[in-house]
Amino acid sequence: MHMNVAPYLLTEDRAEYERVLDDALSTAHARPDLAGVGTRLTAGQLRSMALNATALITTAAAGEYDHFVKVREQGRLAVATRIPVPQDGSGAGIVAIVTVMVPVLAGSAAFIFLLVGALLHAIAPTVVFGATLLTAGLVFGAVAAAGLLCAAIGLLRTALRNSPTATVTAGPPATAPDDELSRAREAWRLALLERGVLPFLRDALAAAHRNDDPTP
Repeated sequence: MHMNVAPYLLTEDRAEYERVLDDALSTAHARPDLAGVGTRLTAGQLRSMALNATALITTAAAGEYDHFVKVREQGRLAVATRIPVPQDGSGAGIVAIVTVMVPVLAGSAAFIFLLVGALLHAIAPTVVFGATLLTAGLVFGAVAAAGLLCAAIGLLRTALRNSPTATVTAGPPATAPDDELSRAREAWRLALLERGVLPFLRDALAAAHRNDDPTP
């Protein structure tokens, strides 16, 4: 069944309109003014009629809907402005790679040089090359330690740079926009139900009752 959509009813809100309509039909038995549901007209017939009259029904809550859409767009804009814009990270990526690789390579070289130098020194203590390898191993060990220190400093700086700034920025709590959006949505749903859906259903049932009455 084709549903006519009012010019101001966005596509993303059609499902919400249908939910309000379905809730009204599912609780019709608890509303004396909708006692004719199921006898004069079925819930399916009323639903089809209300979907075809979407433009008329939603007009009754146009003010609340406009406010709801405005609050929602403001919230989306606020979220978009809080998303950090990624910067050109080519240089930072090279630095990060070097920072990670230097301790690894230097540590590996230090281990090899120290191991080979220690073996040579143990086998032939008089060979100078063994002492040279031990010295080179110590140098590479110092380089690996310095690289680890630089990596730790870099991680600390990154953590501080990406730390939340909510405590610095003055303003309402982060949940305030969500609360306002929820209130605007509920106000629209209530207005849509009370001023749009229910009057339409009552009128449809009353018209069906008049058509069923015999003509005097």
